[in-house]
Amino acid sequence: MNREQSIDHCLRASWQAVAKMYNEQAAKHNSSMAMAFVLLNIDHENGTPSTTLGPIMGMESTSLSRILKSMETKQLIYRERNPDDARSVLLKLTPLGEEKREISKQSVIQFNKVISEHLTKEKIDNFIEVTRTITKLVNEKSIFI
Repeated sequence: MNREQSIDHCLRASWQAVAKMYNEQAAKHNSSMAMAFVLLNIDHENGTPSTTLGPIMGMESTSLSRILKSMETKQLIYRERNPDDARSVLLKLTPLGEEKREISKQSVIQFNKVISEHLTKEKIDNFIEVTRTITKLVNEKSIFI
């Protein structure tokens, strides 16, 4: 099989290009793609329990802990006791975090807009269906049985 025709190669090469692009954009705002992803996944009105953020983002807790610590240092987020569960902590955005979240959101919108200008809706829908199927098969451990 030709490397360029391998599904995993295409996914990896595409994702690496996207990640590099987002990291370059985030660096302009003293941030990273990972931080932007966290900002976009924290409920900006009610906060998000710290225990649910990792699974939402598909990150290991040690990696996420480092990112959250850095974000606290940069005053993008803060922790608050969860009023519904005293054992839990909510992650909330600071005003600076809200500002950086909006920048991140606009970057994602811009990316999707430009991609949509170059592909038909049908191709985008097919891409989404394909990637969801791949994710499902991998998560079900259906690849190597």
